[in-house]
Amino acid sequence: MRLFMLLYAPIATAVAGTGVIAVLALGHVSLTPILLAAAVGAVLAIPVTWRVAREIG
Repeated sequence: MRLFMLLYAPIATAVAGTGVIAVLALGHVSLTPILLAAAVGAVLAIPVTWRVAREIG
């Protein structure tokens, strides 16, 4: 669980940032799509982090 918590911050930042960049690249520059992409990225980072932590530890 501790490894999960240590890995979540950088993985969530990377996944959410990728989503925001994708939304901006599609031309959606208003606040709602940007926040939605960041929120979806933060949620999608949970299973990704769990899988990475399980493989490491």
